[in-house]
Amino acid sequence: MLLNDYPYNSGHLLVAPYRHVAGLADLSESERNELMALLVESTAVLQCLMSPRGFNIGFNLGEAAGAGLAEHVHGHVVPRWVGDTNFMSILADTRVVPEALDATAALIREAWAGA
Repeated sequence: MLLNDYPYNSGHLLVAPYRHVAGLADLSESERNELMALLVESTAVLQCLMSPRGFNIGFNLGEAAGAGLAEHVHGHVVPRWVGDTNFMSILADTRVVPEALDATAALIREAWAGA
């Protein structure tokens, strides 16, 4: 579990397997199950901590799809709120995050430990 260095919203997490592979089909069944379980657990922790109204969850597979680390598959968990500023990255090539990443990371670690 990683906090995205370039988040679309506060709490934007990356869920990655330990083994470096490029695609979901390259993962073992056990690795895929663990990845899905962590995606589910991530949404539960973020829901308790940040009370988002929804989530975007997905994978960018390959350079053409926008994968920043094309050789290491990872899922994105992005908390969403009605009226959030997510559109800023599309319209102005700017990210608006209301909290420092270190502060968000500390809150998520604390919430995860209590989950």
